[in-house]
Amino acid sequence: MNVQEKITEIEQQISKTQVNKATEHHLGLLKAKIARLREAAEAGSGRGGGASGFEVKKSGKATVVFIGLPSVGKSTLLNALTDAASKTAHYAFTTLTVVPGIMDYRGAKIQLLDLPGILSGASKGRGRGRQVLAVARNADLVLLLVDVKDADYFDKLKEELHNIGIRVDQEPPNIIIEKSERGGLTIMSDCKLTHLDERIITSILGEYGIHSATVNFREDATVDHLIDALNGNRRYVPSIPVIAKIDLLTPAEQKKLDPKALHISAEKGVGIEKLREAIYDKLRLIRIYTQSRFEKADMSKPLMMRRNATVADLCDAVHRDLRAQFKFAEVWGASAKHPGQRVGIKHVLREGDIVRIHNK
Repeated sequence: MNVQEKITEIEQQISKTQVNKATEHHLGLLKAKIARLREAAEAGSGRGGGASGFEVKKSGKATVVFIGLPSVGKSTLLNALTDAASKTAHYAFTTLTVVPGIMDYRGAKIQLLDLPGILSGASKGRGRGRQVLAVARNADLVLLLVDVKDADYFDKLKEELHNIGIRVDQEPPNIIIEKSERGGLTIMSDCKLTHLDERIITSILGEYGIHSATVNFREDATVDHLIDALNGNRRYVPSIPVIAKIDLLTPAEQKKLDPKALHISAEKGVGIEKLREAIYDKLRLIRIYTQSRFEKADMSKPLMMRRNATVADLCDAVHRDLRAQFKFAEVWGASAKHPGQRVGIKHVLREGDIVRIHNK
């Protein structure tokens, strides 16, 4: 029995097991076994990457990938958002490799990647699915694309990403695990644990060969949270759900679509500007301007930073040695209490700030 067959067998056991208090321990162990088997499978296949046509050099301030079924309109959308020339046709599997494009919006150059469509079972290797999904591991944002014929397919796309270690719209588990060579297990928590007990925690740690450690739960964690913390290689990526081809529906039918998703027609240009704005906002980008003692800030050339960036982050973006030479900065804008406020290196910047850095 190969690894995938073992995973399938355990998944069948889980599906046949009723979820209740009496089965929590058993189900927790089964989930841990699946996680370990998947890690072994991914390690053996190099995480599915490296195939011809799937190597993409990161470009721009952030990278956004399109994940969806074949023939959902990803290529048409890429062309609408950028100046890329991605091949489009009215049949499945038009895109067979990664096609990059750059979206220039509010001064930010954002890399968009049109990936081949994925099928159910992609995370298990169907239709080169592992190679496609592996590209998403390095993304800053995932566009989940479905069309009006499969408008309820978002959860299935998230499941395929989940199976390859990508956690969509989740935060990393707040669990601290400090291994030790002796002393047994010490389990602590800052809050009441309603999903885990000492027996389940001990068994899952044992599945990972950990018998001596201090484990501190800083949130009401689940079995899945604990497994993710133990694996330590999960990617936590925000997403935007998008329903494409809405021009195929009547206005009355469109009103029945998921209101949490963006509704677009790339071919007709419907919703494209709204999607550009959503991508920019979801990436949490802000524009920061720098000026010297001798010249005013060039307001046409912002430095793109992430929200909650500090003066230290700005120093790193301007020059790798600037932080070591930093003396103080002057700030004009939303983060300053008054124009030209003197601030230190930990000062948090806000959209539109103008910053003058003084060296030692």
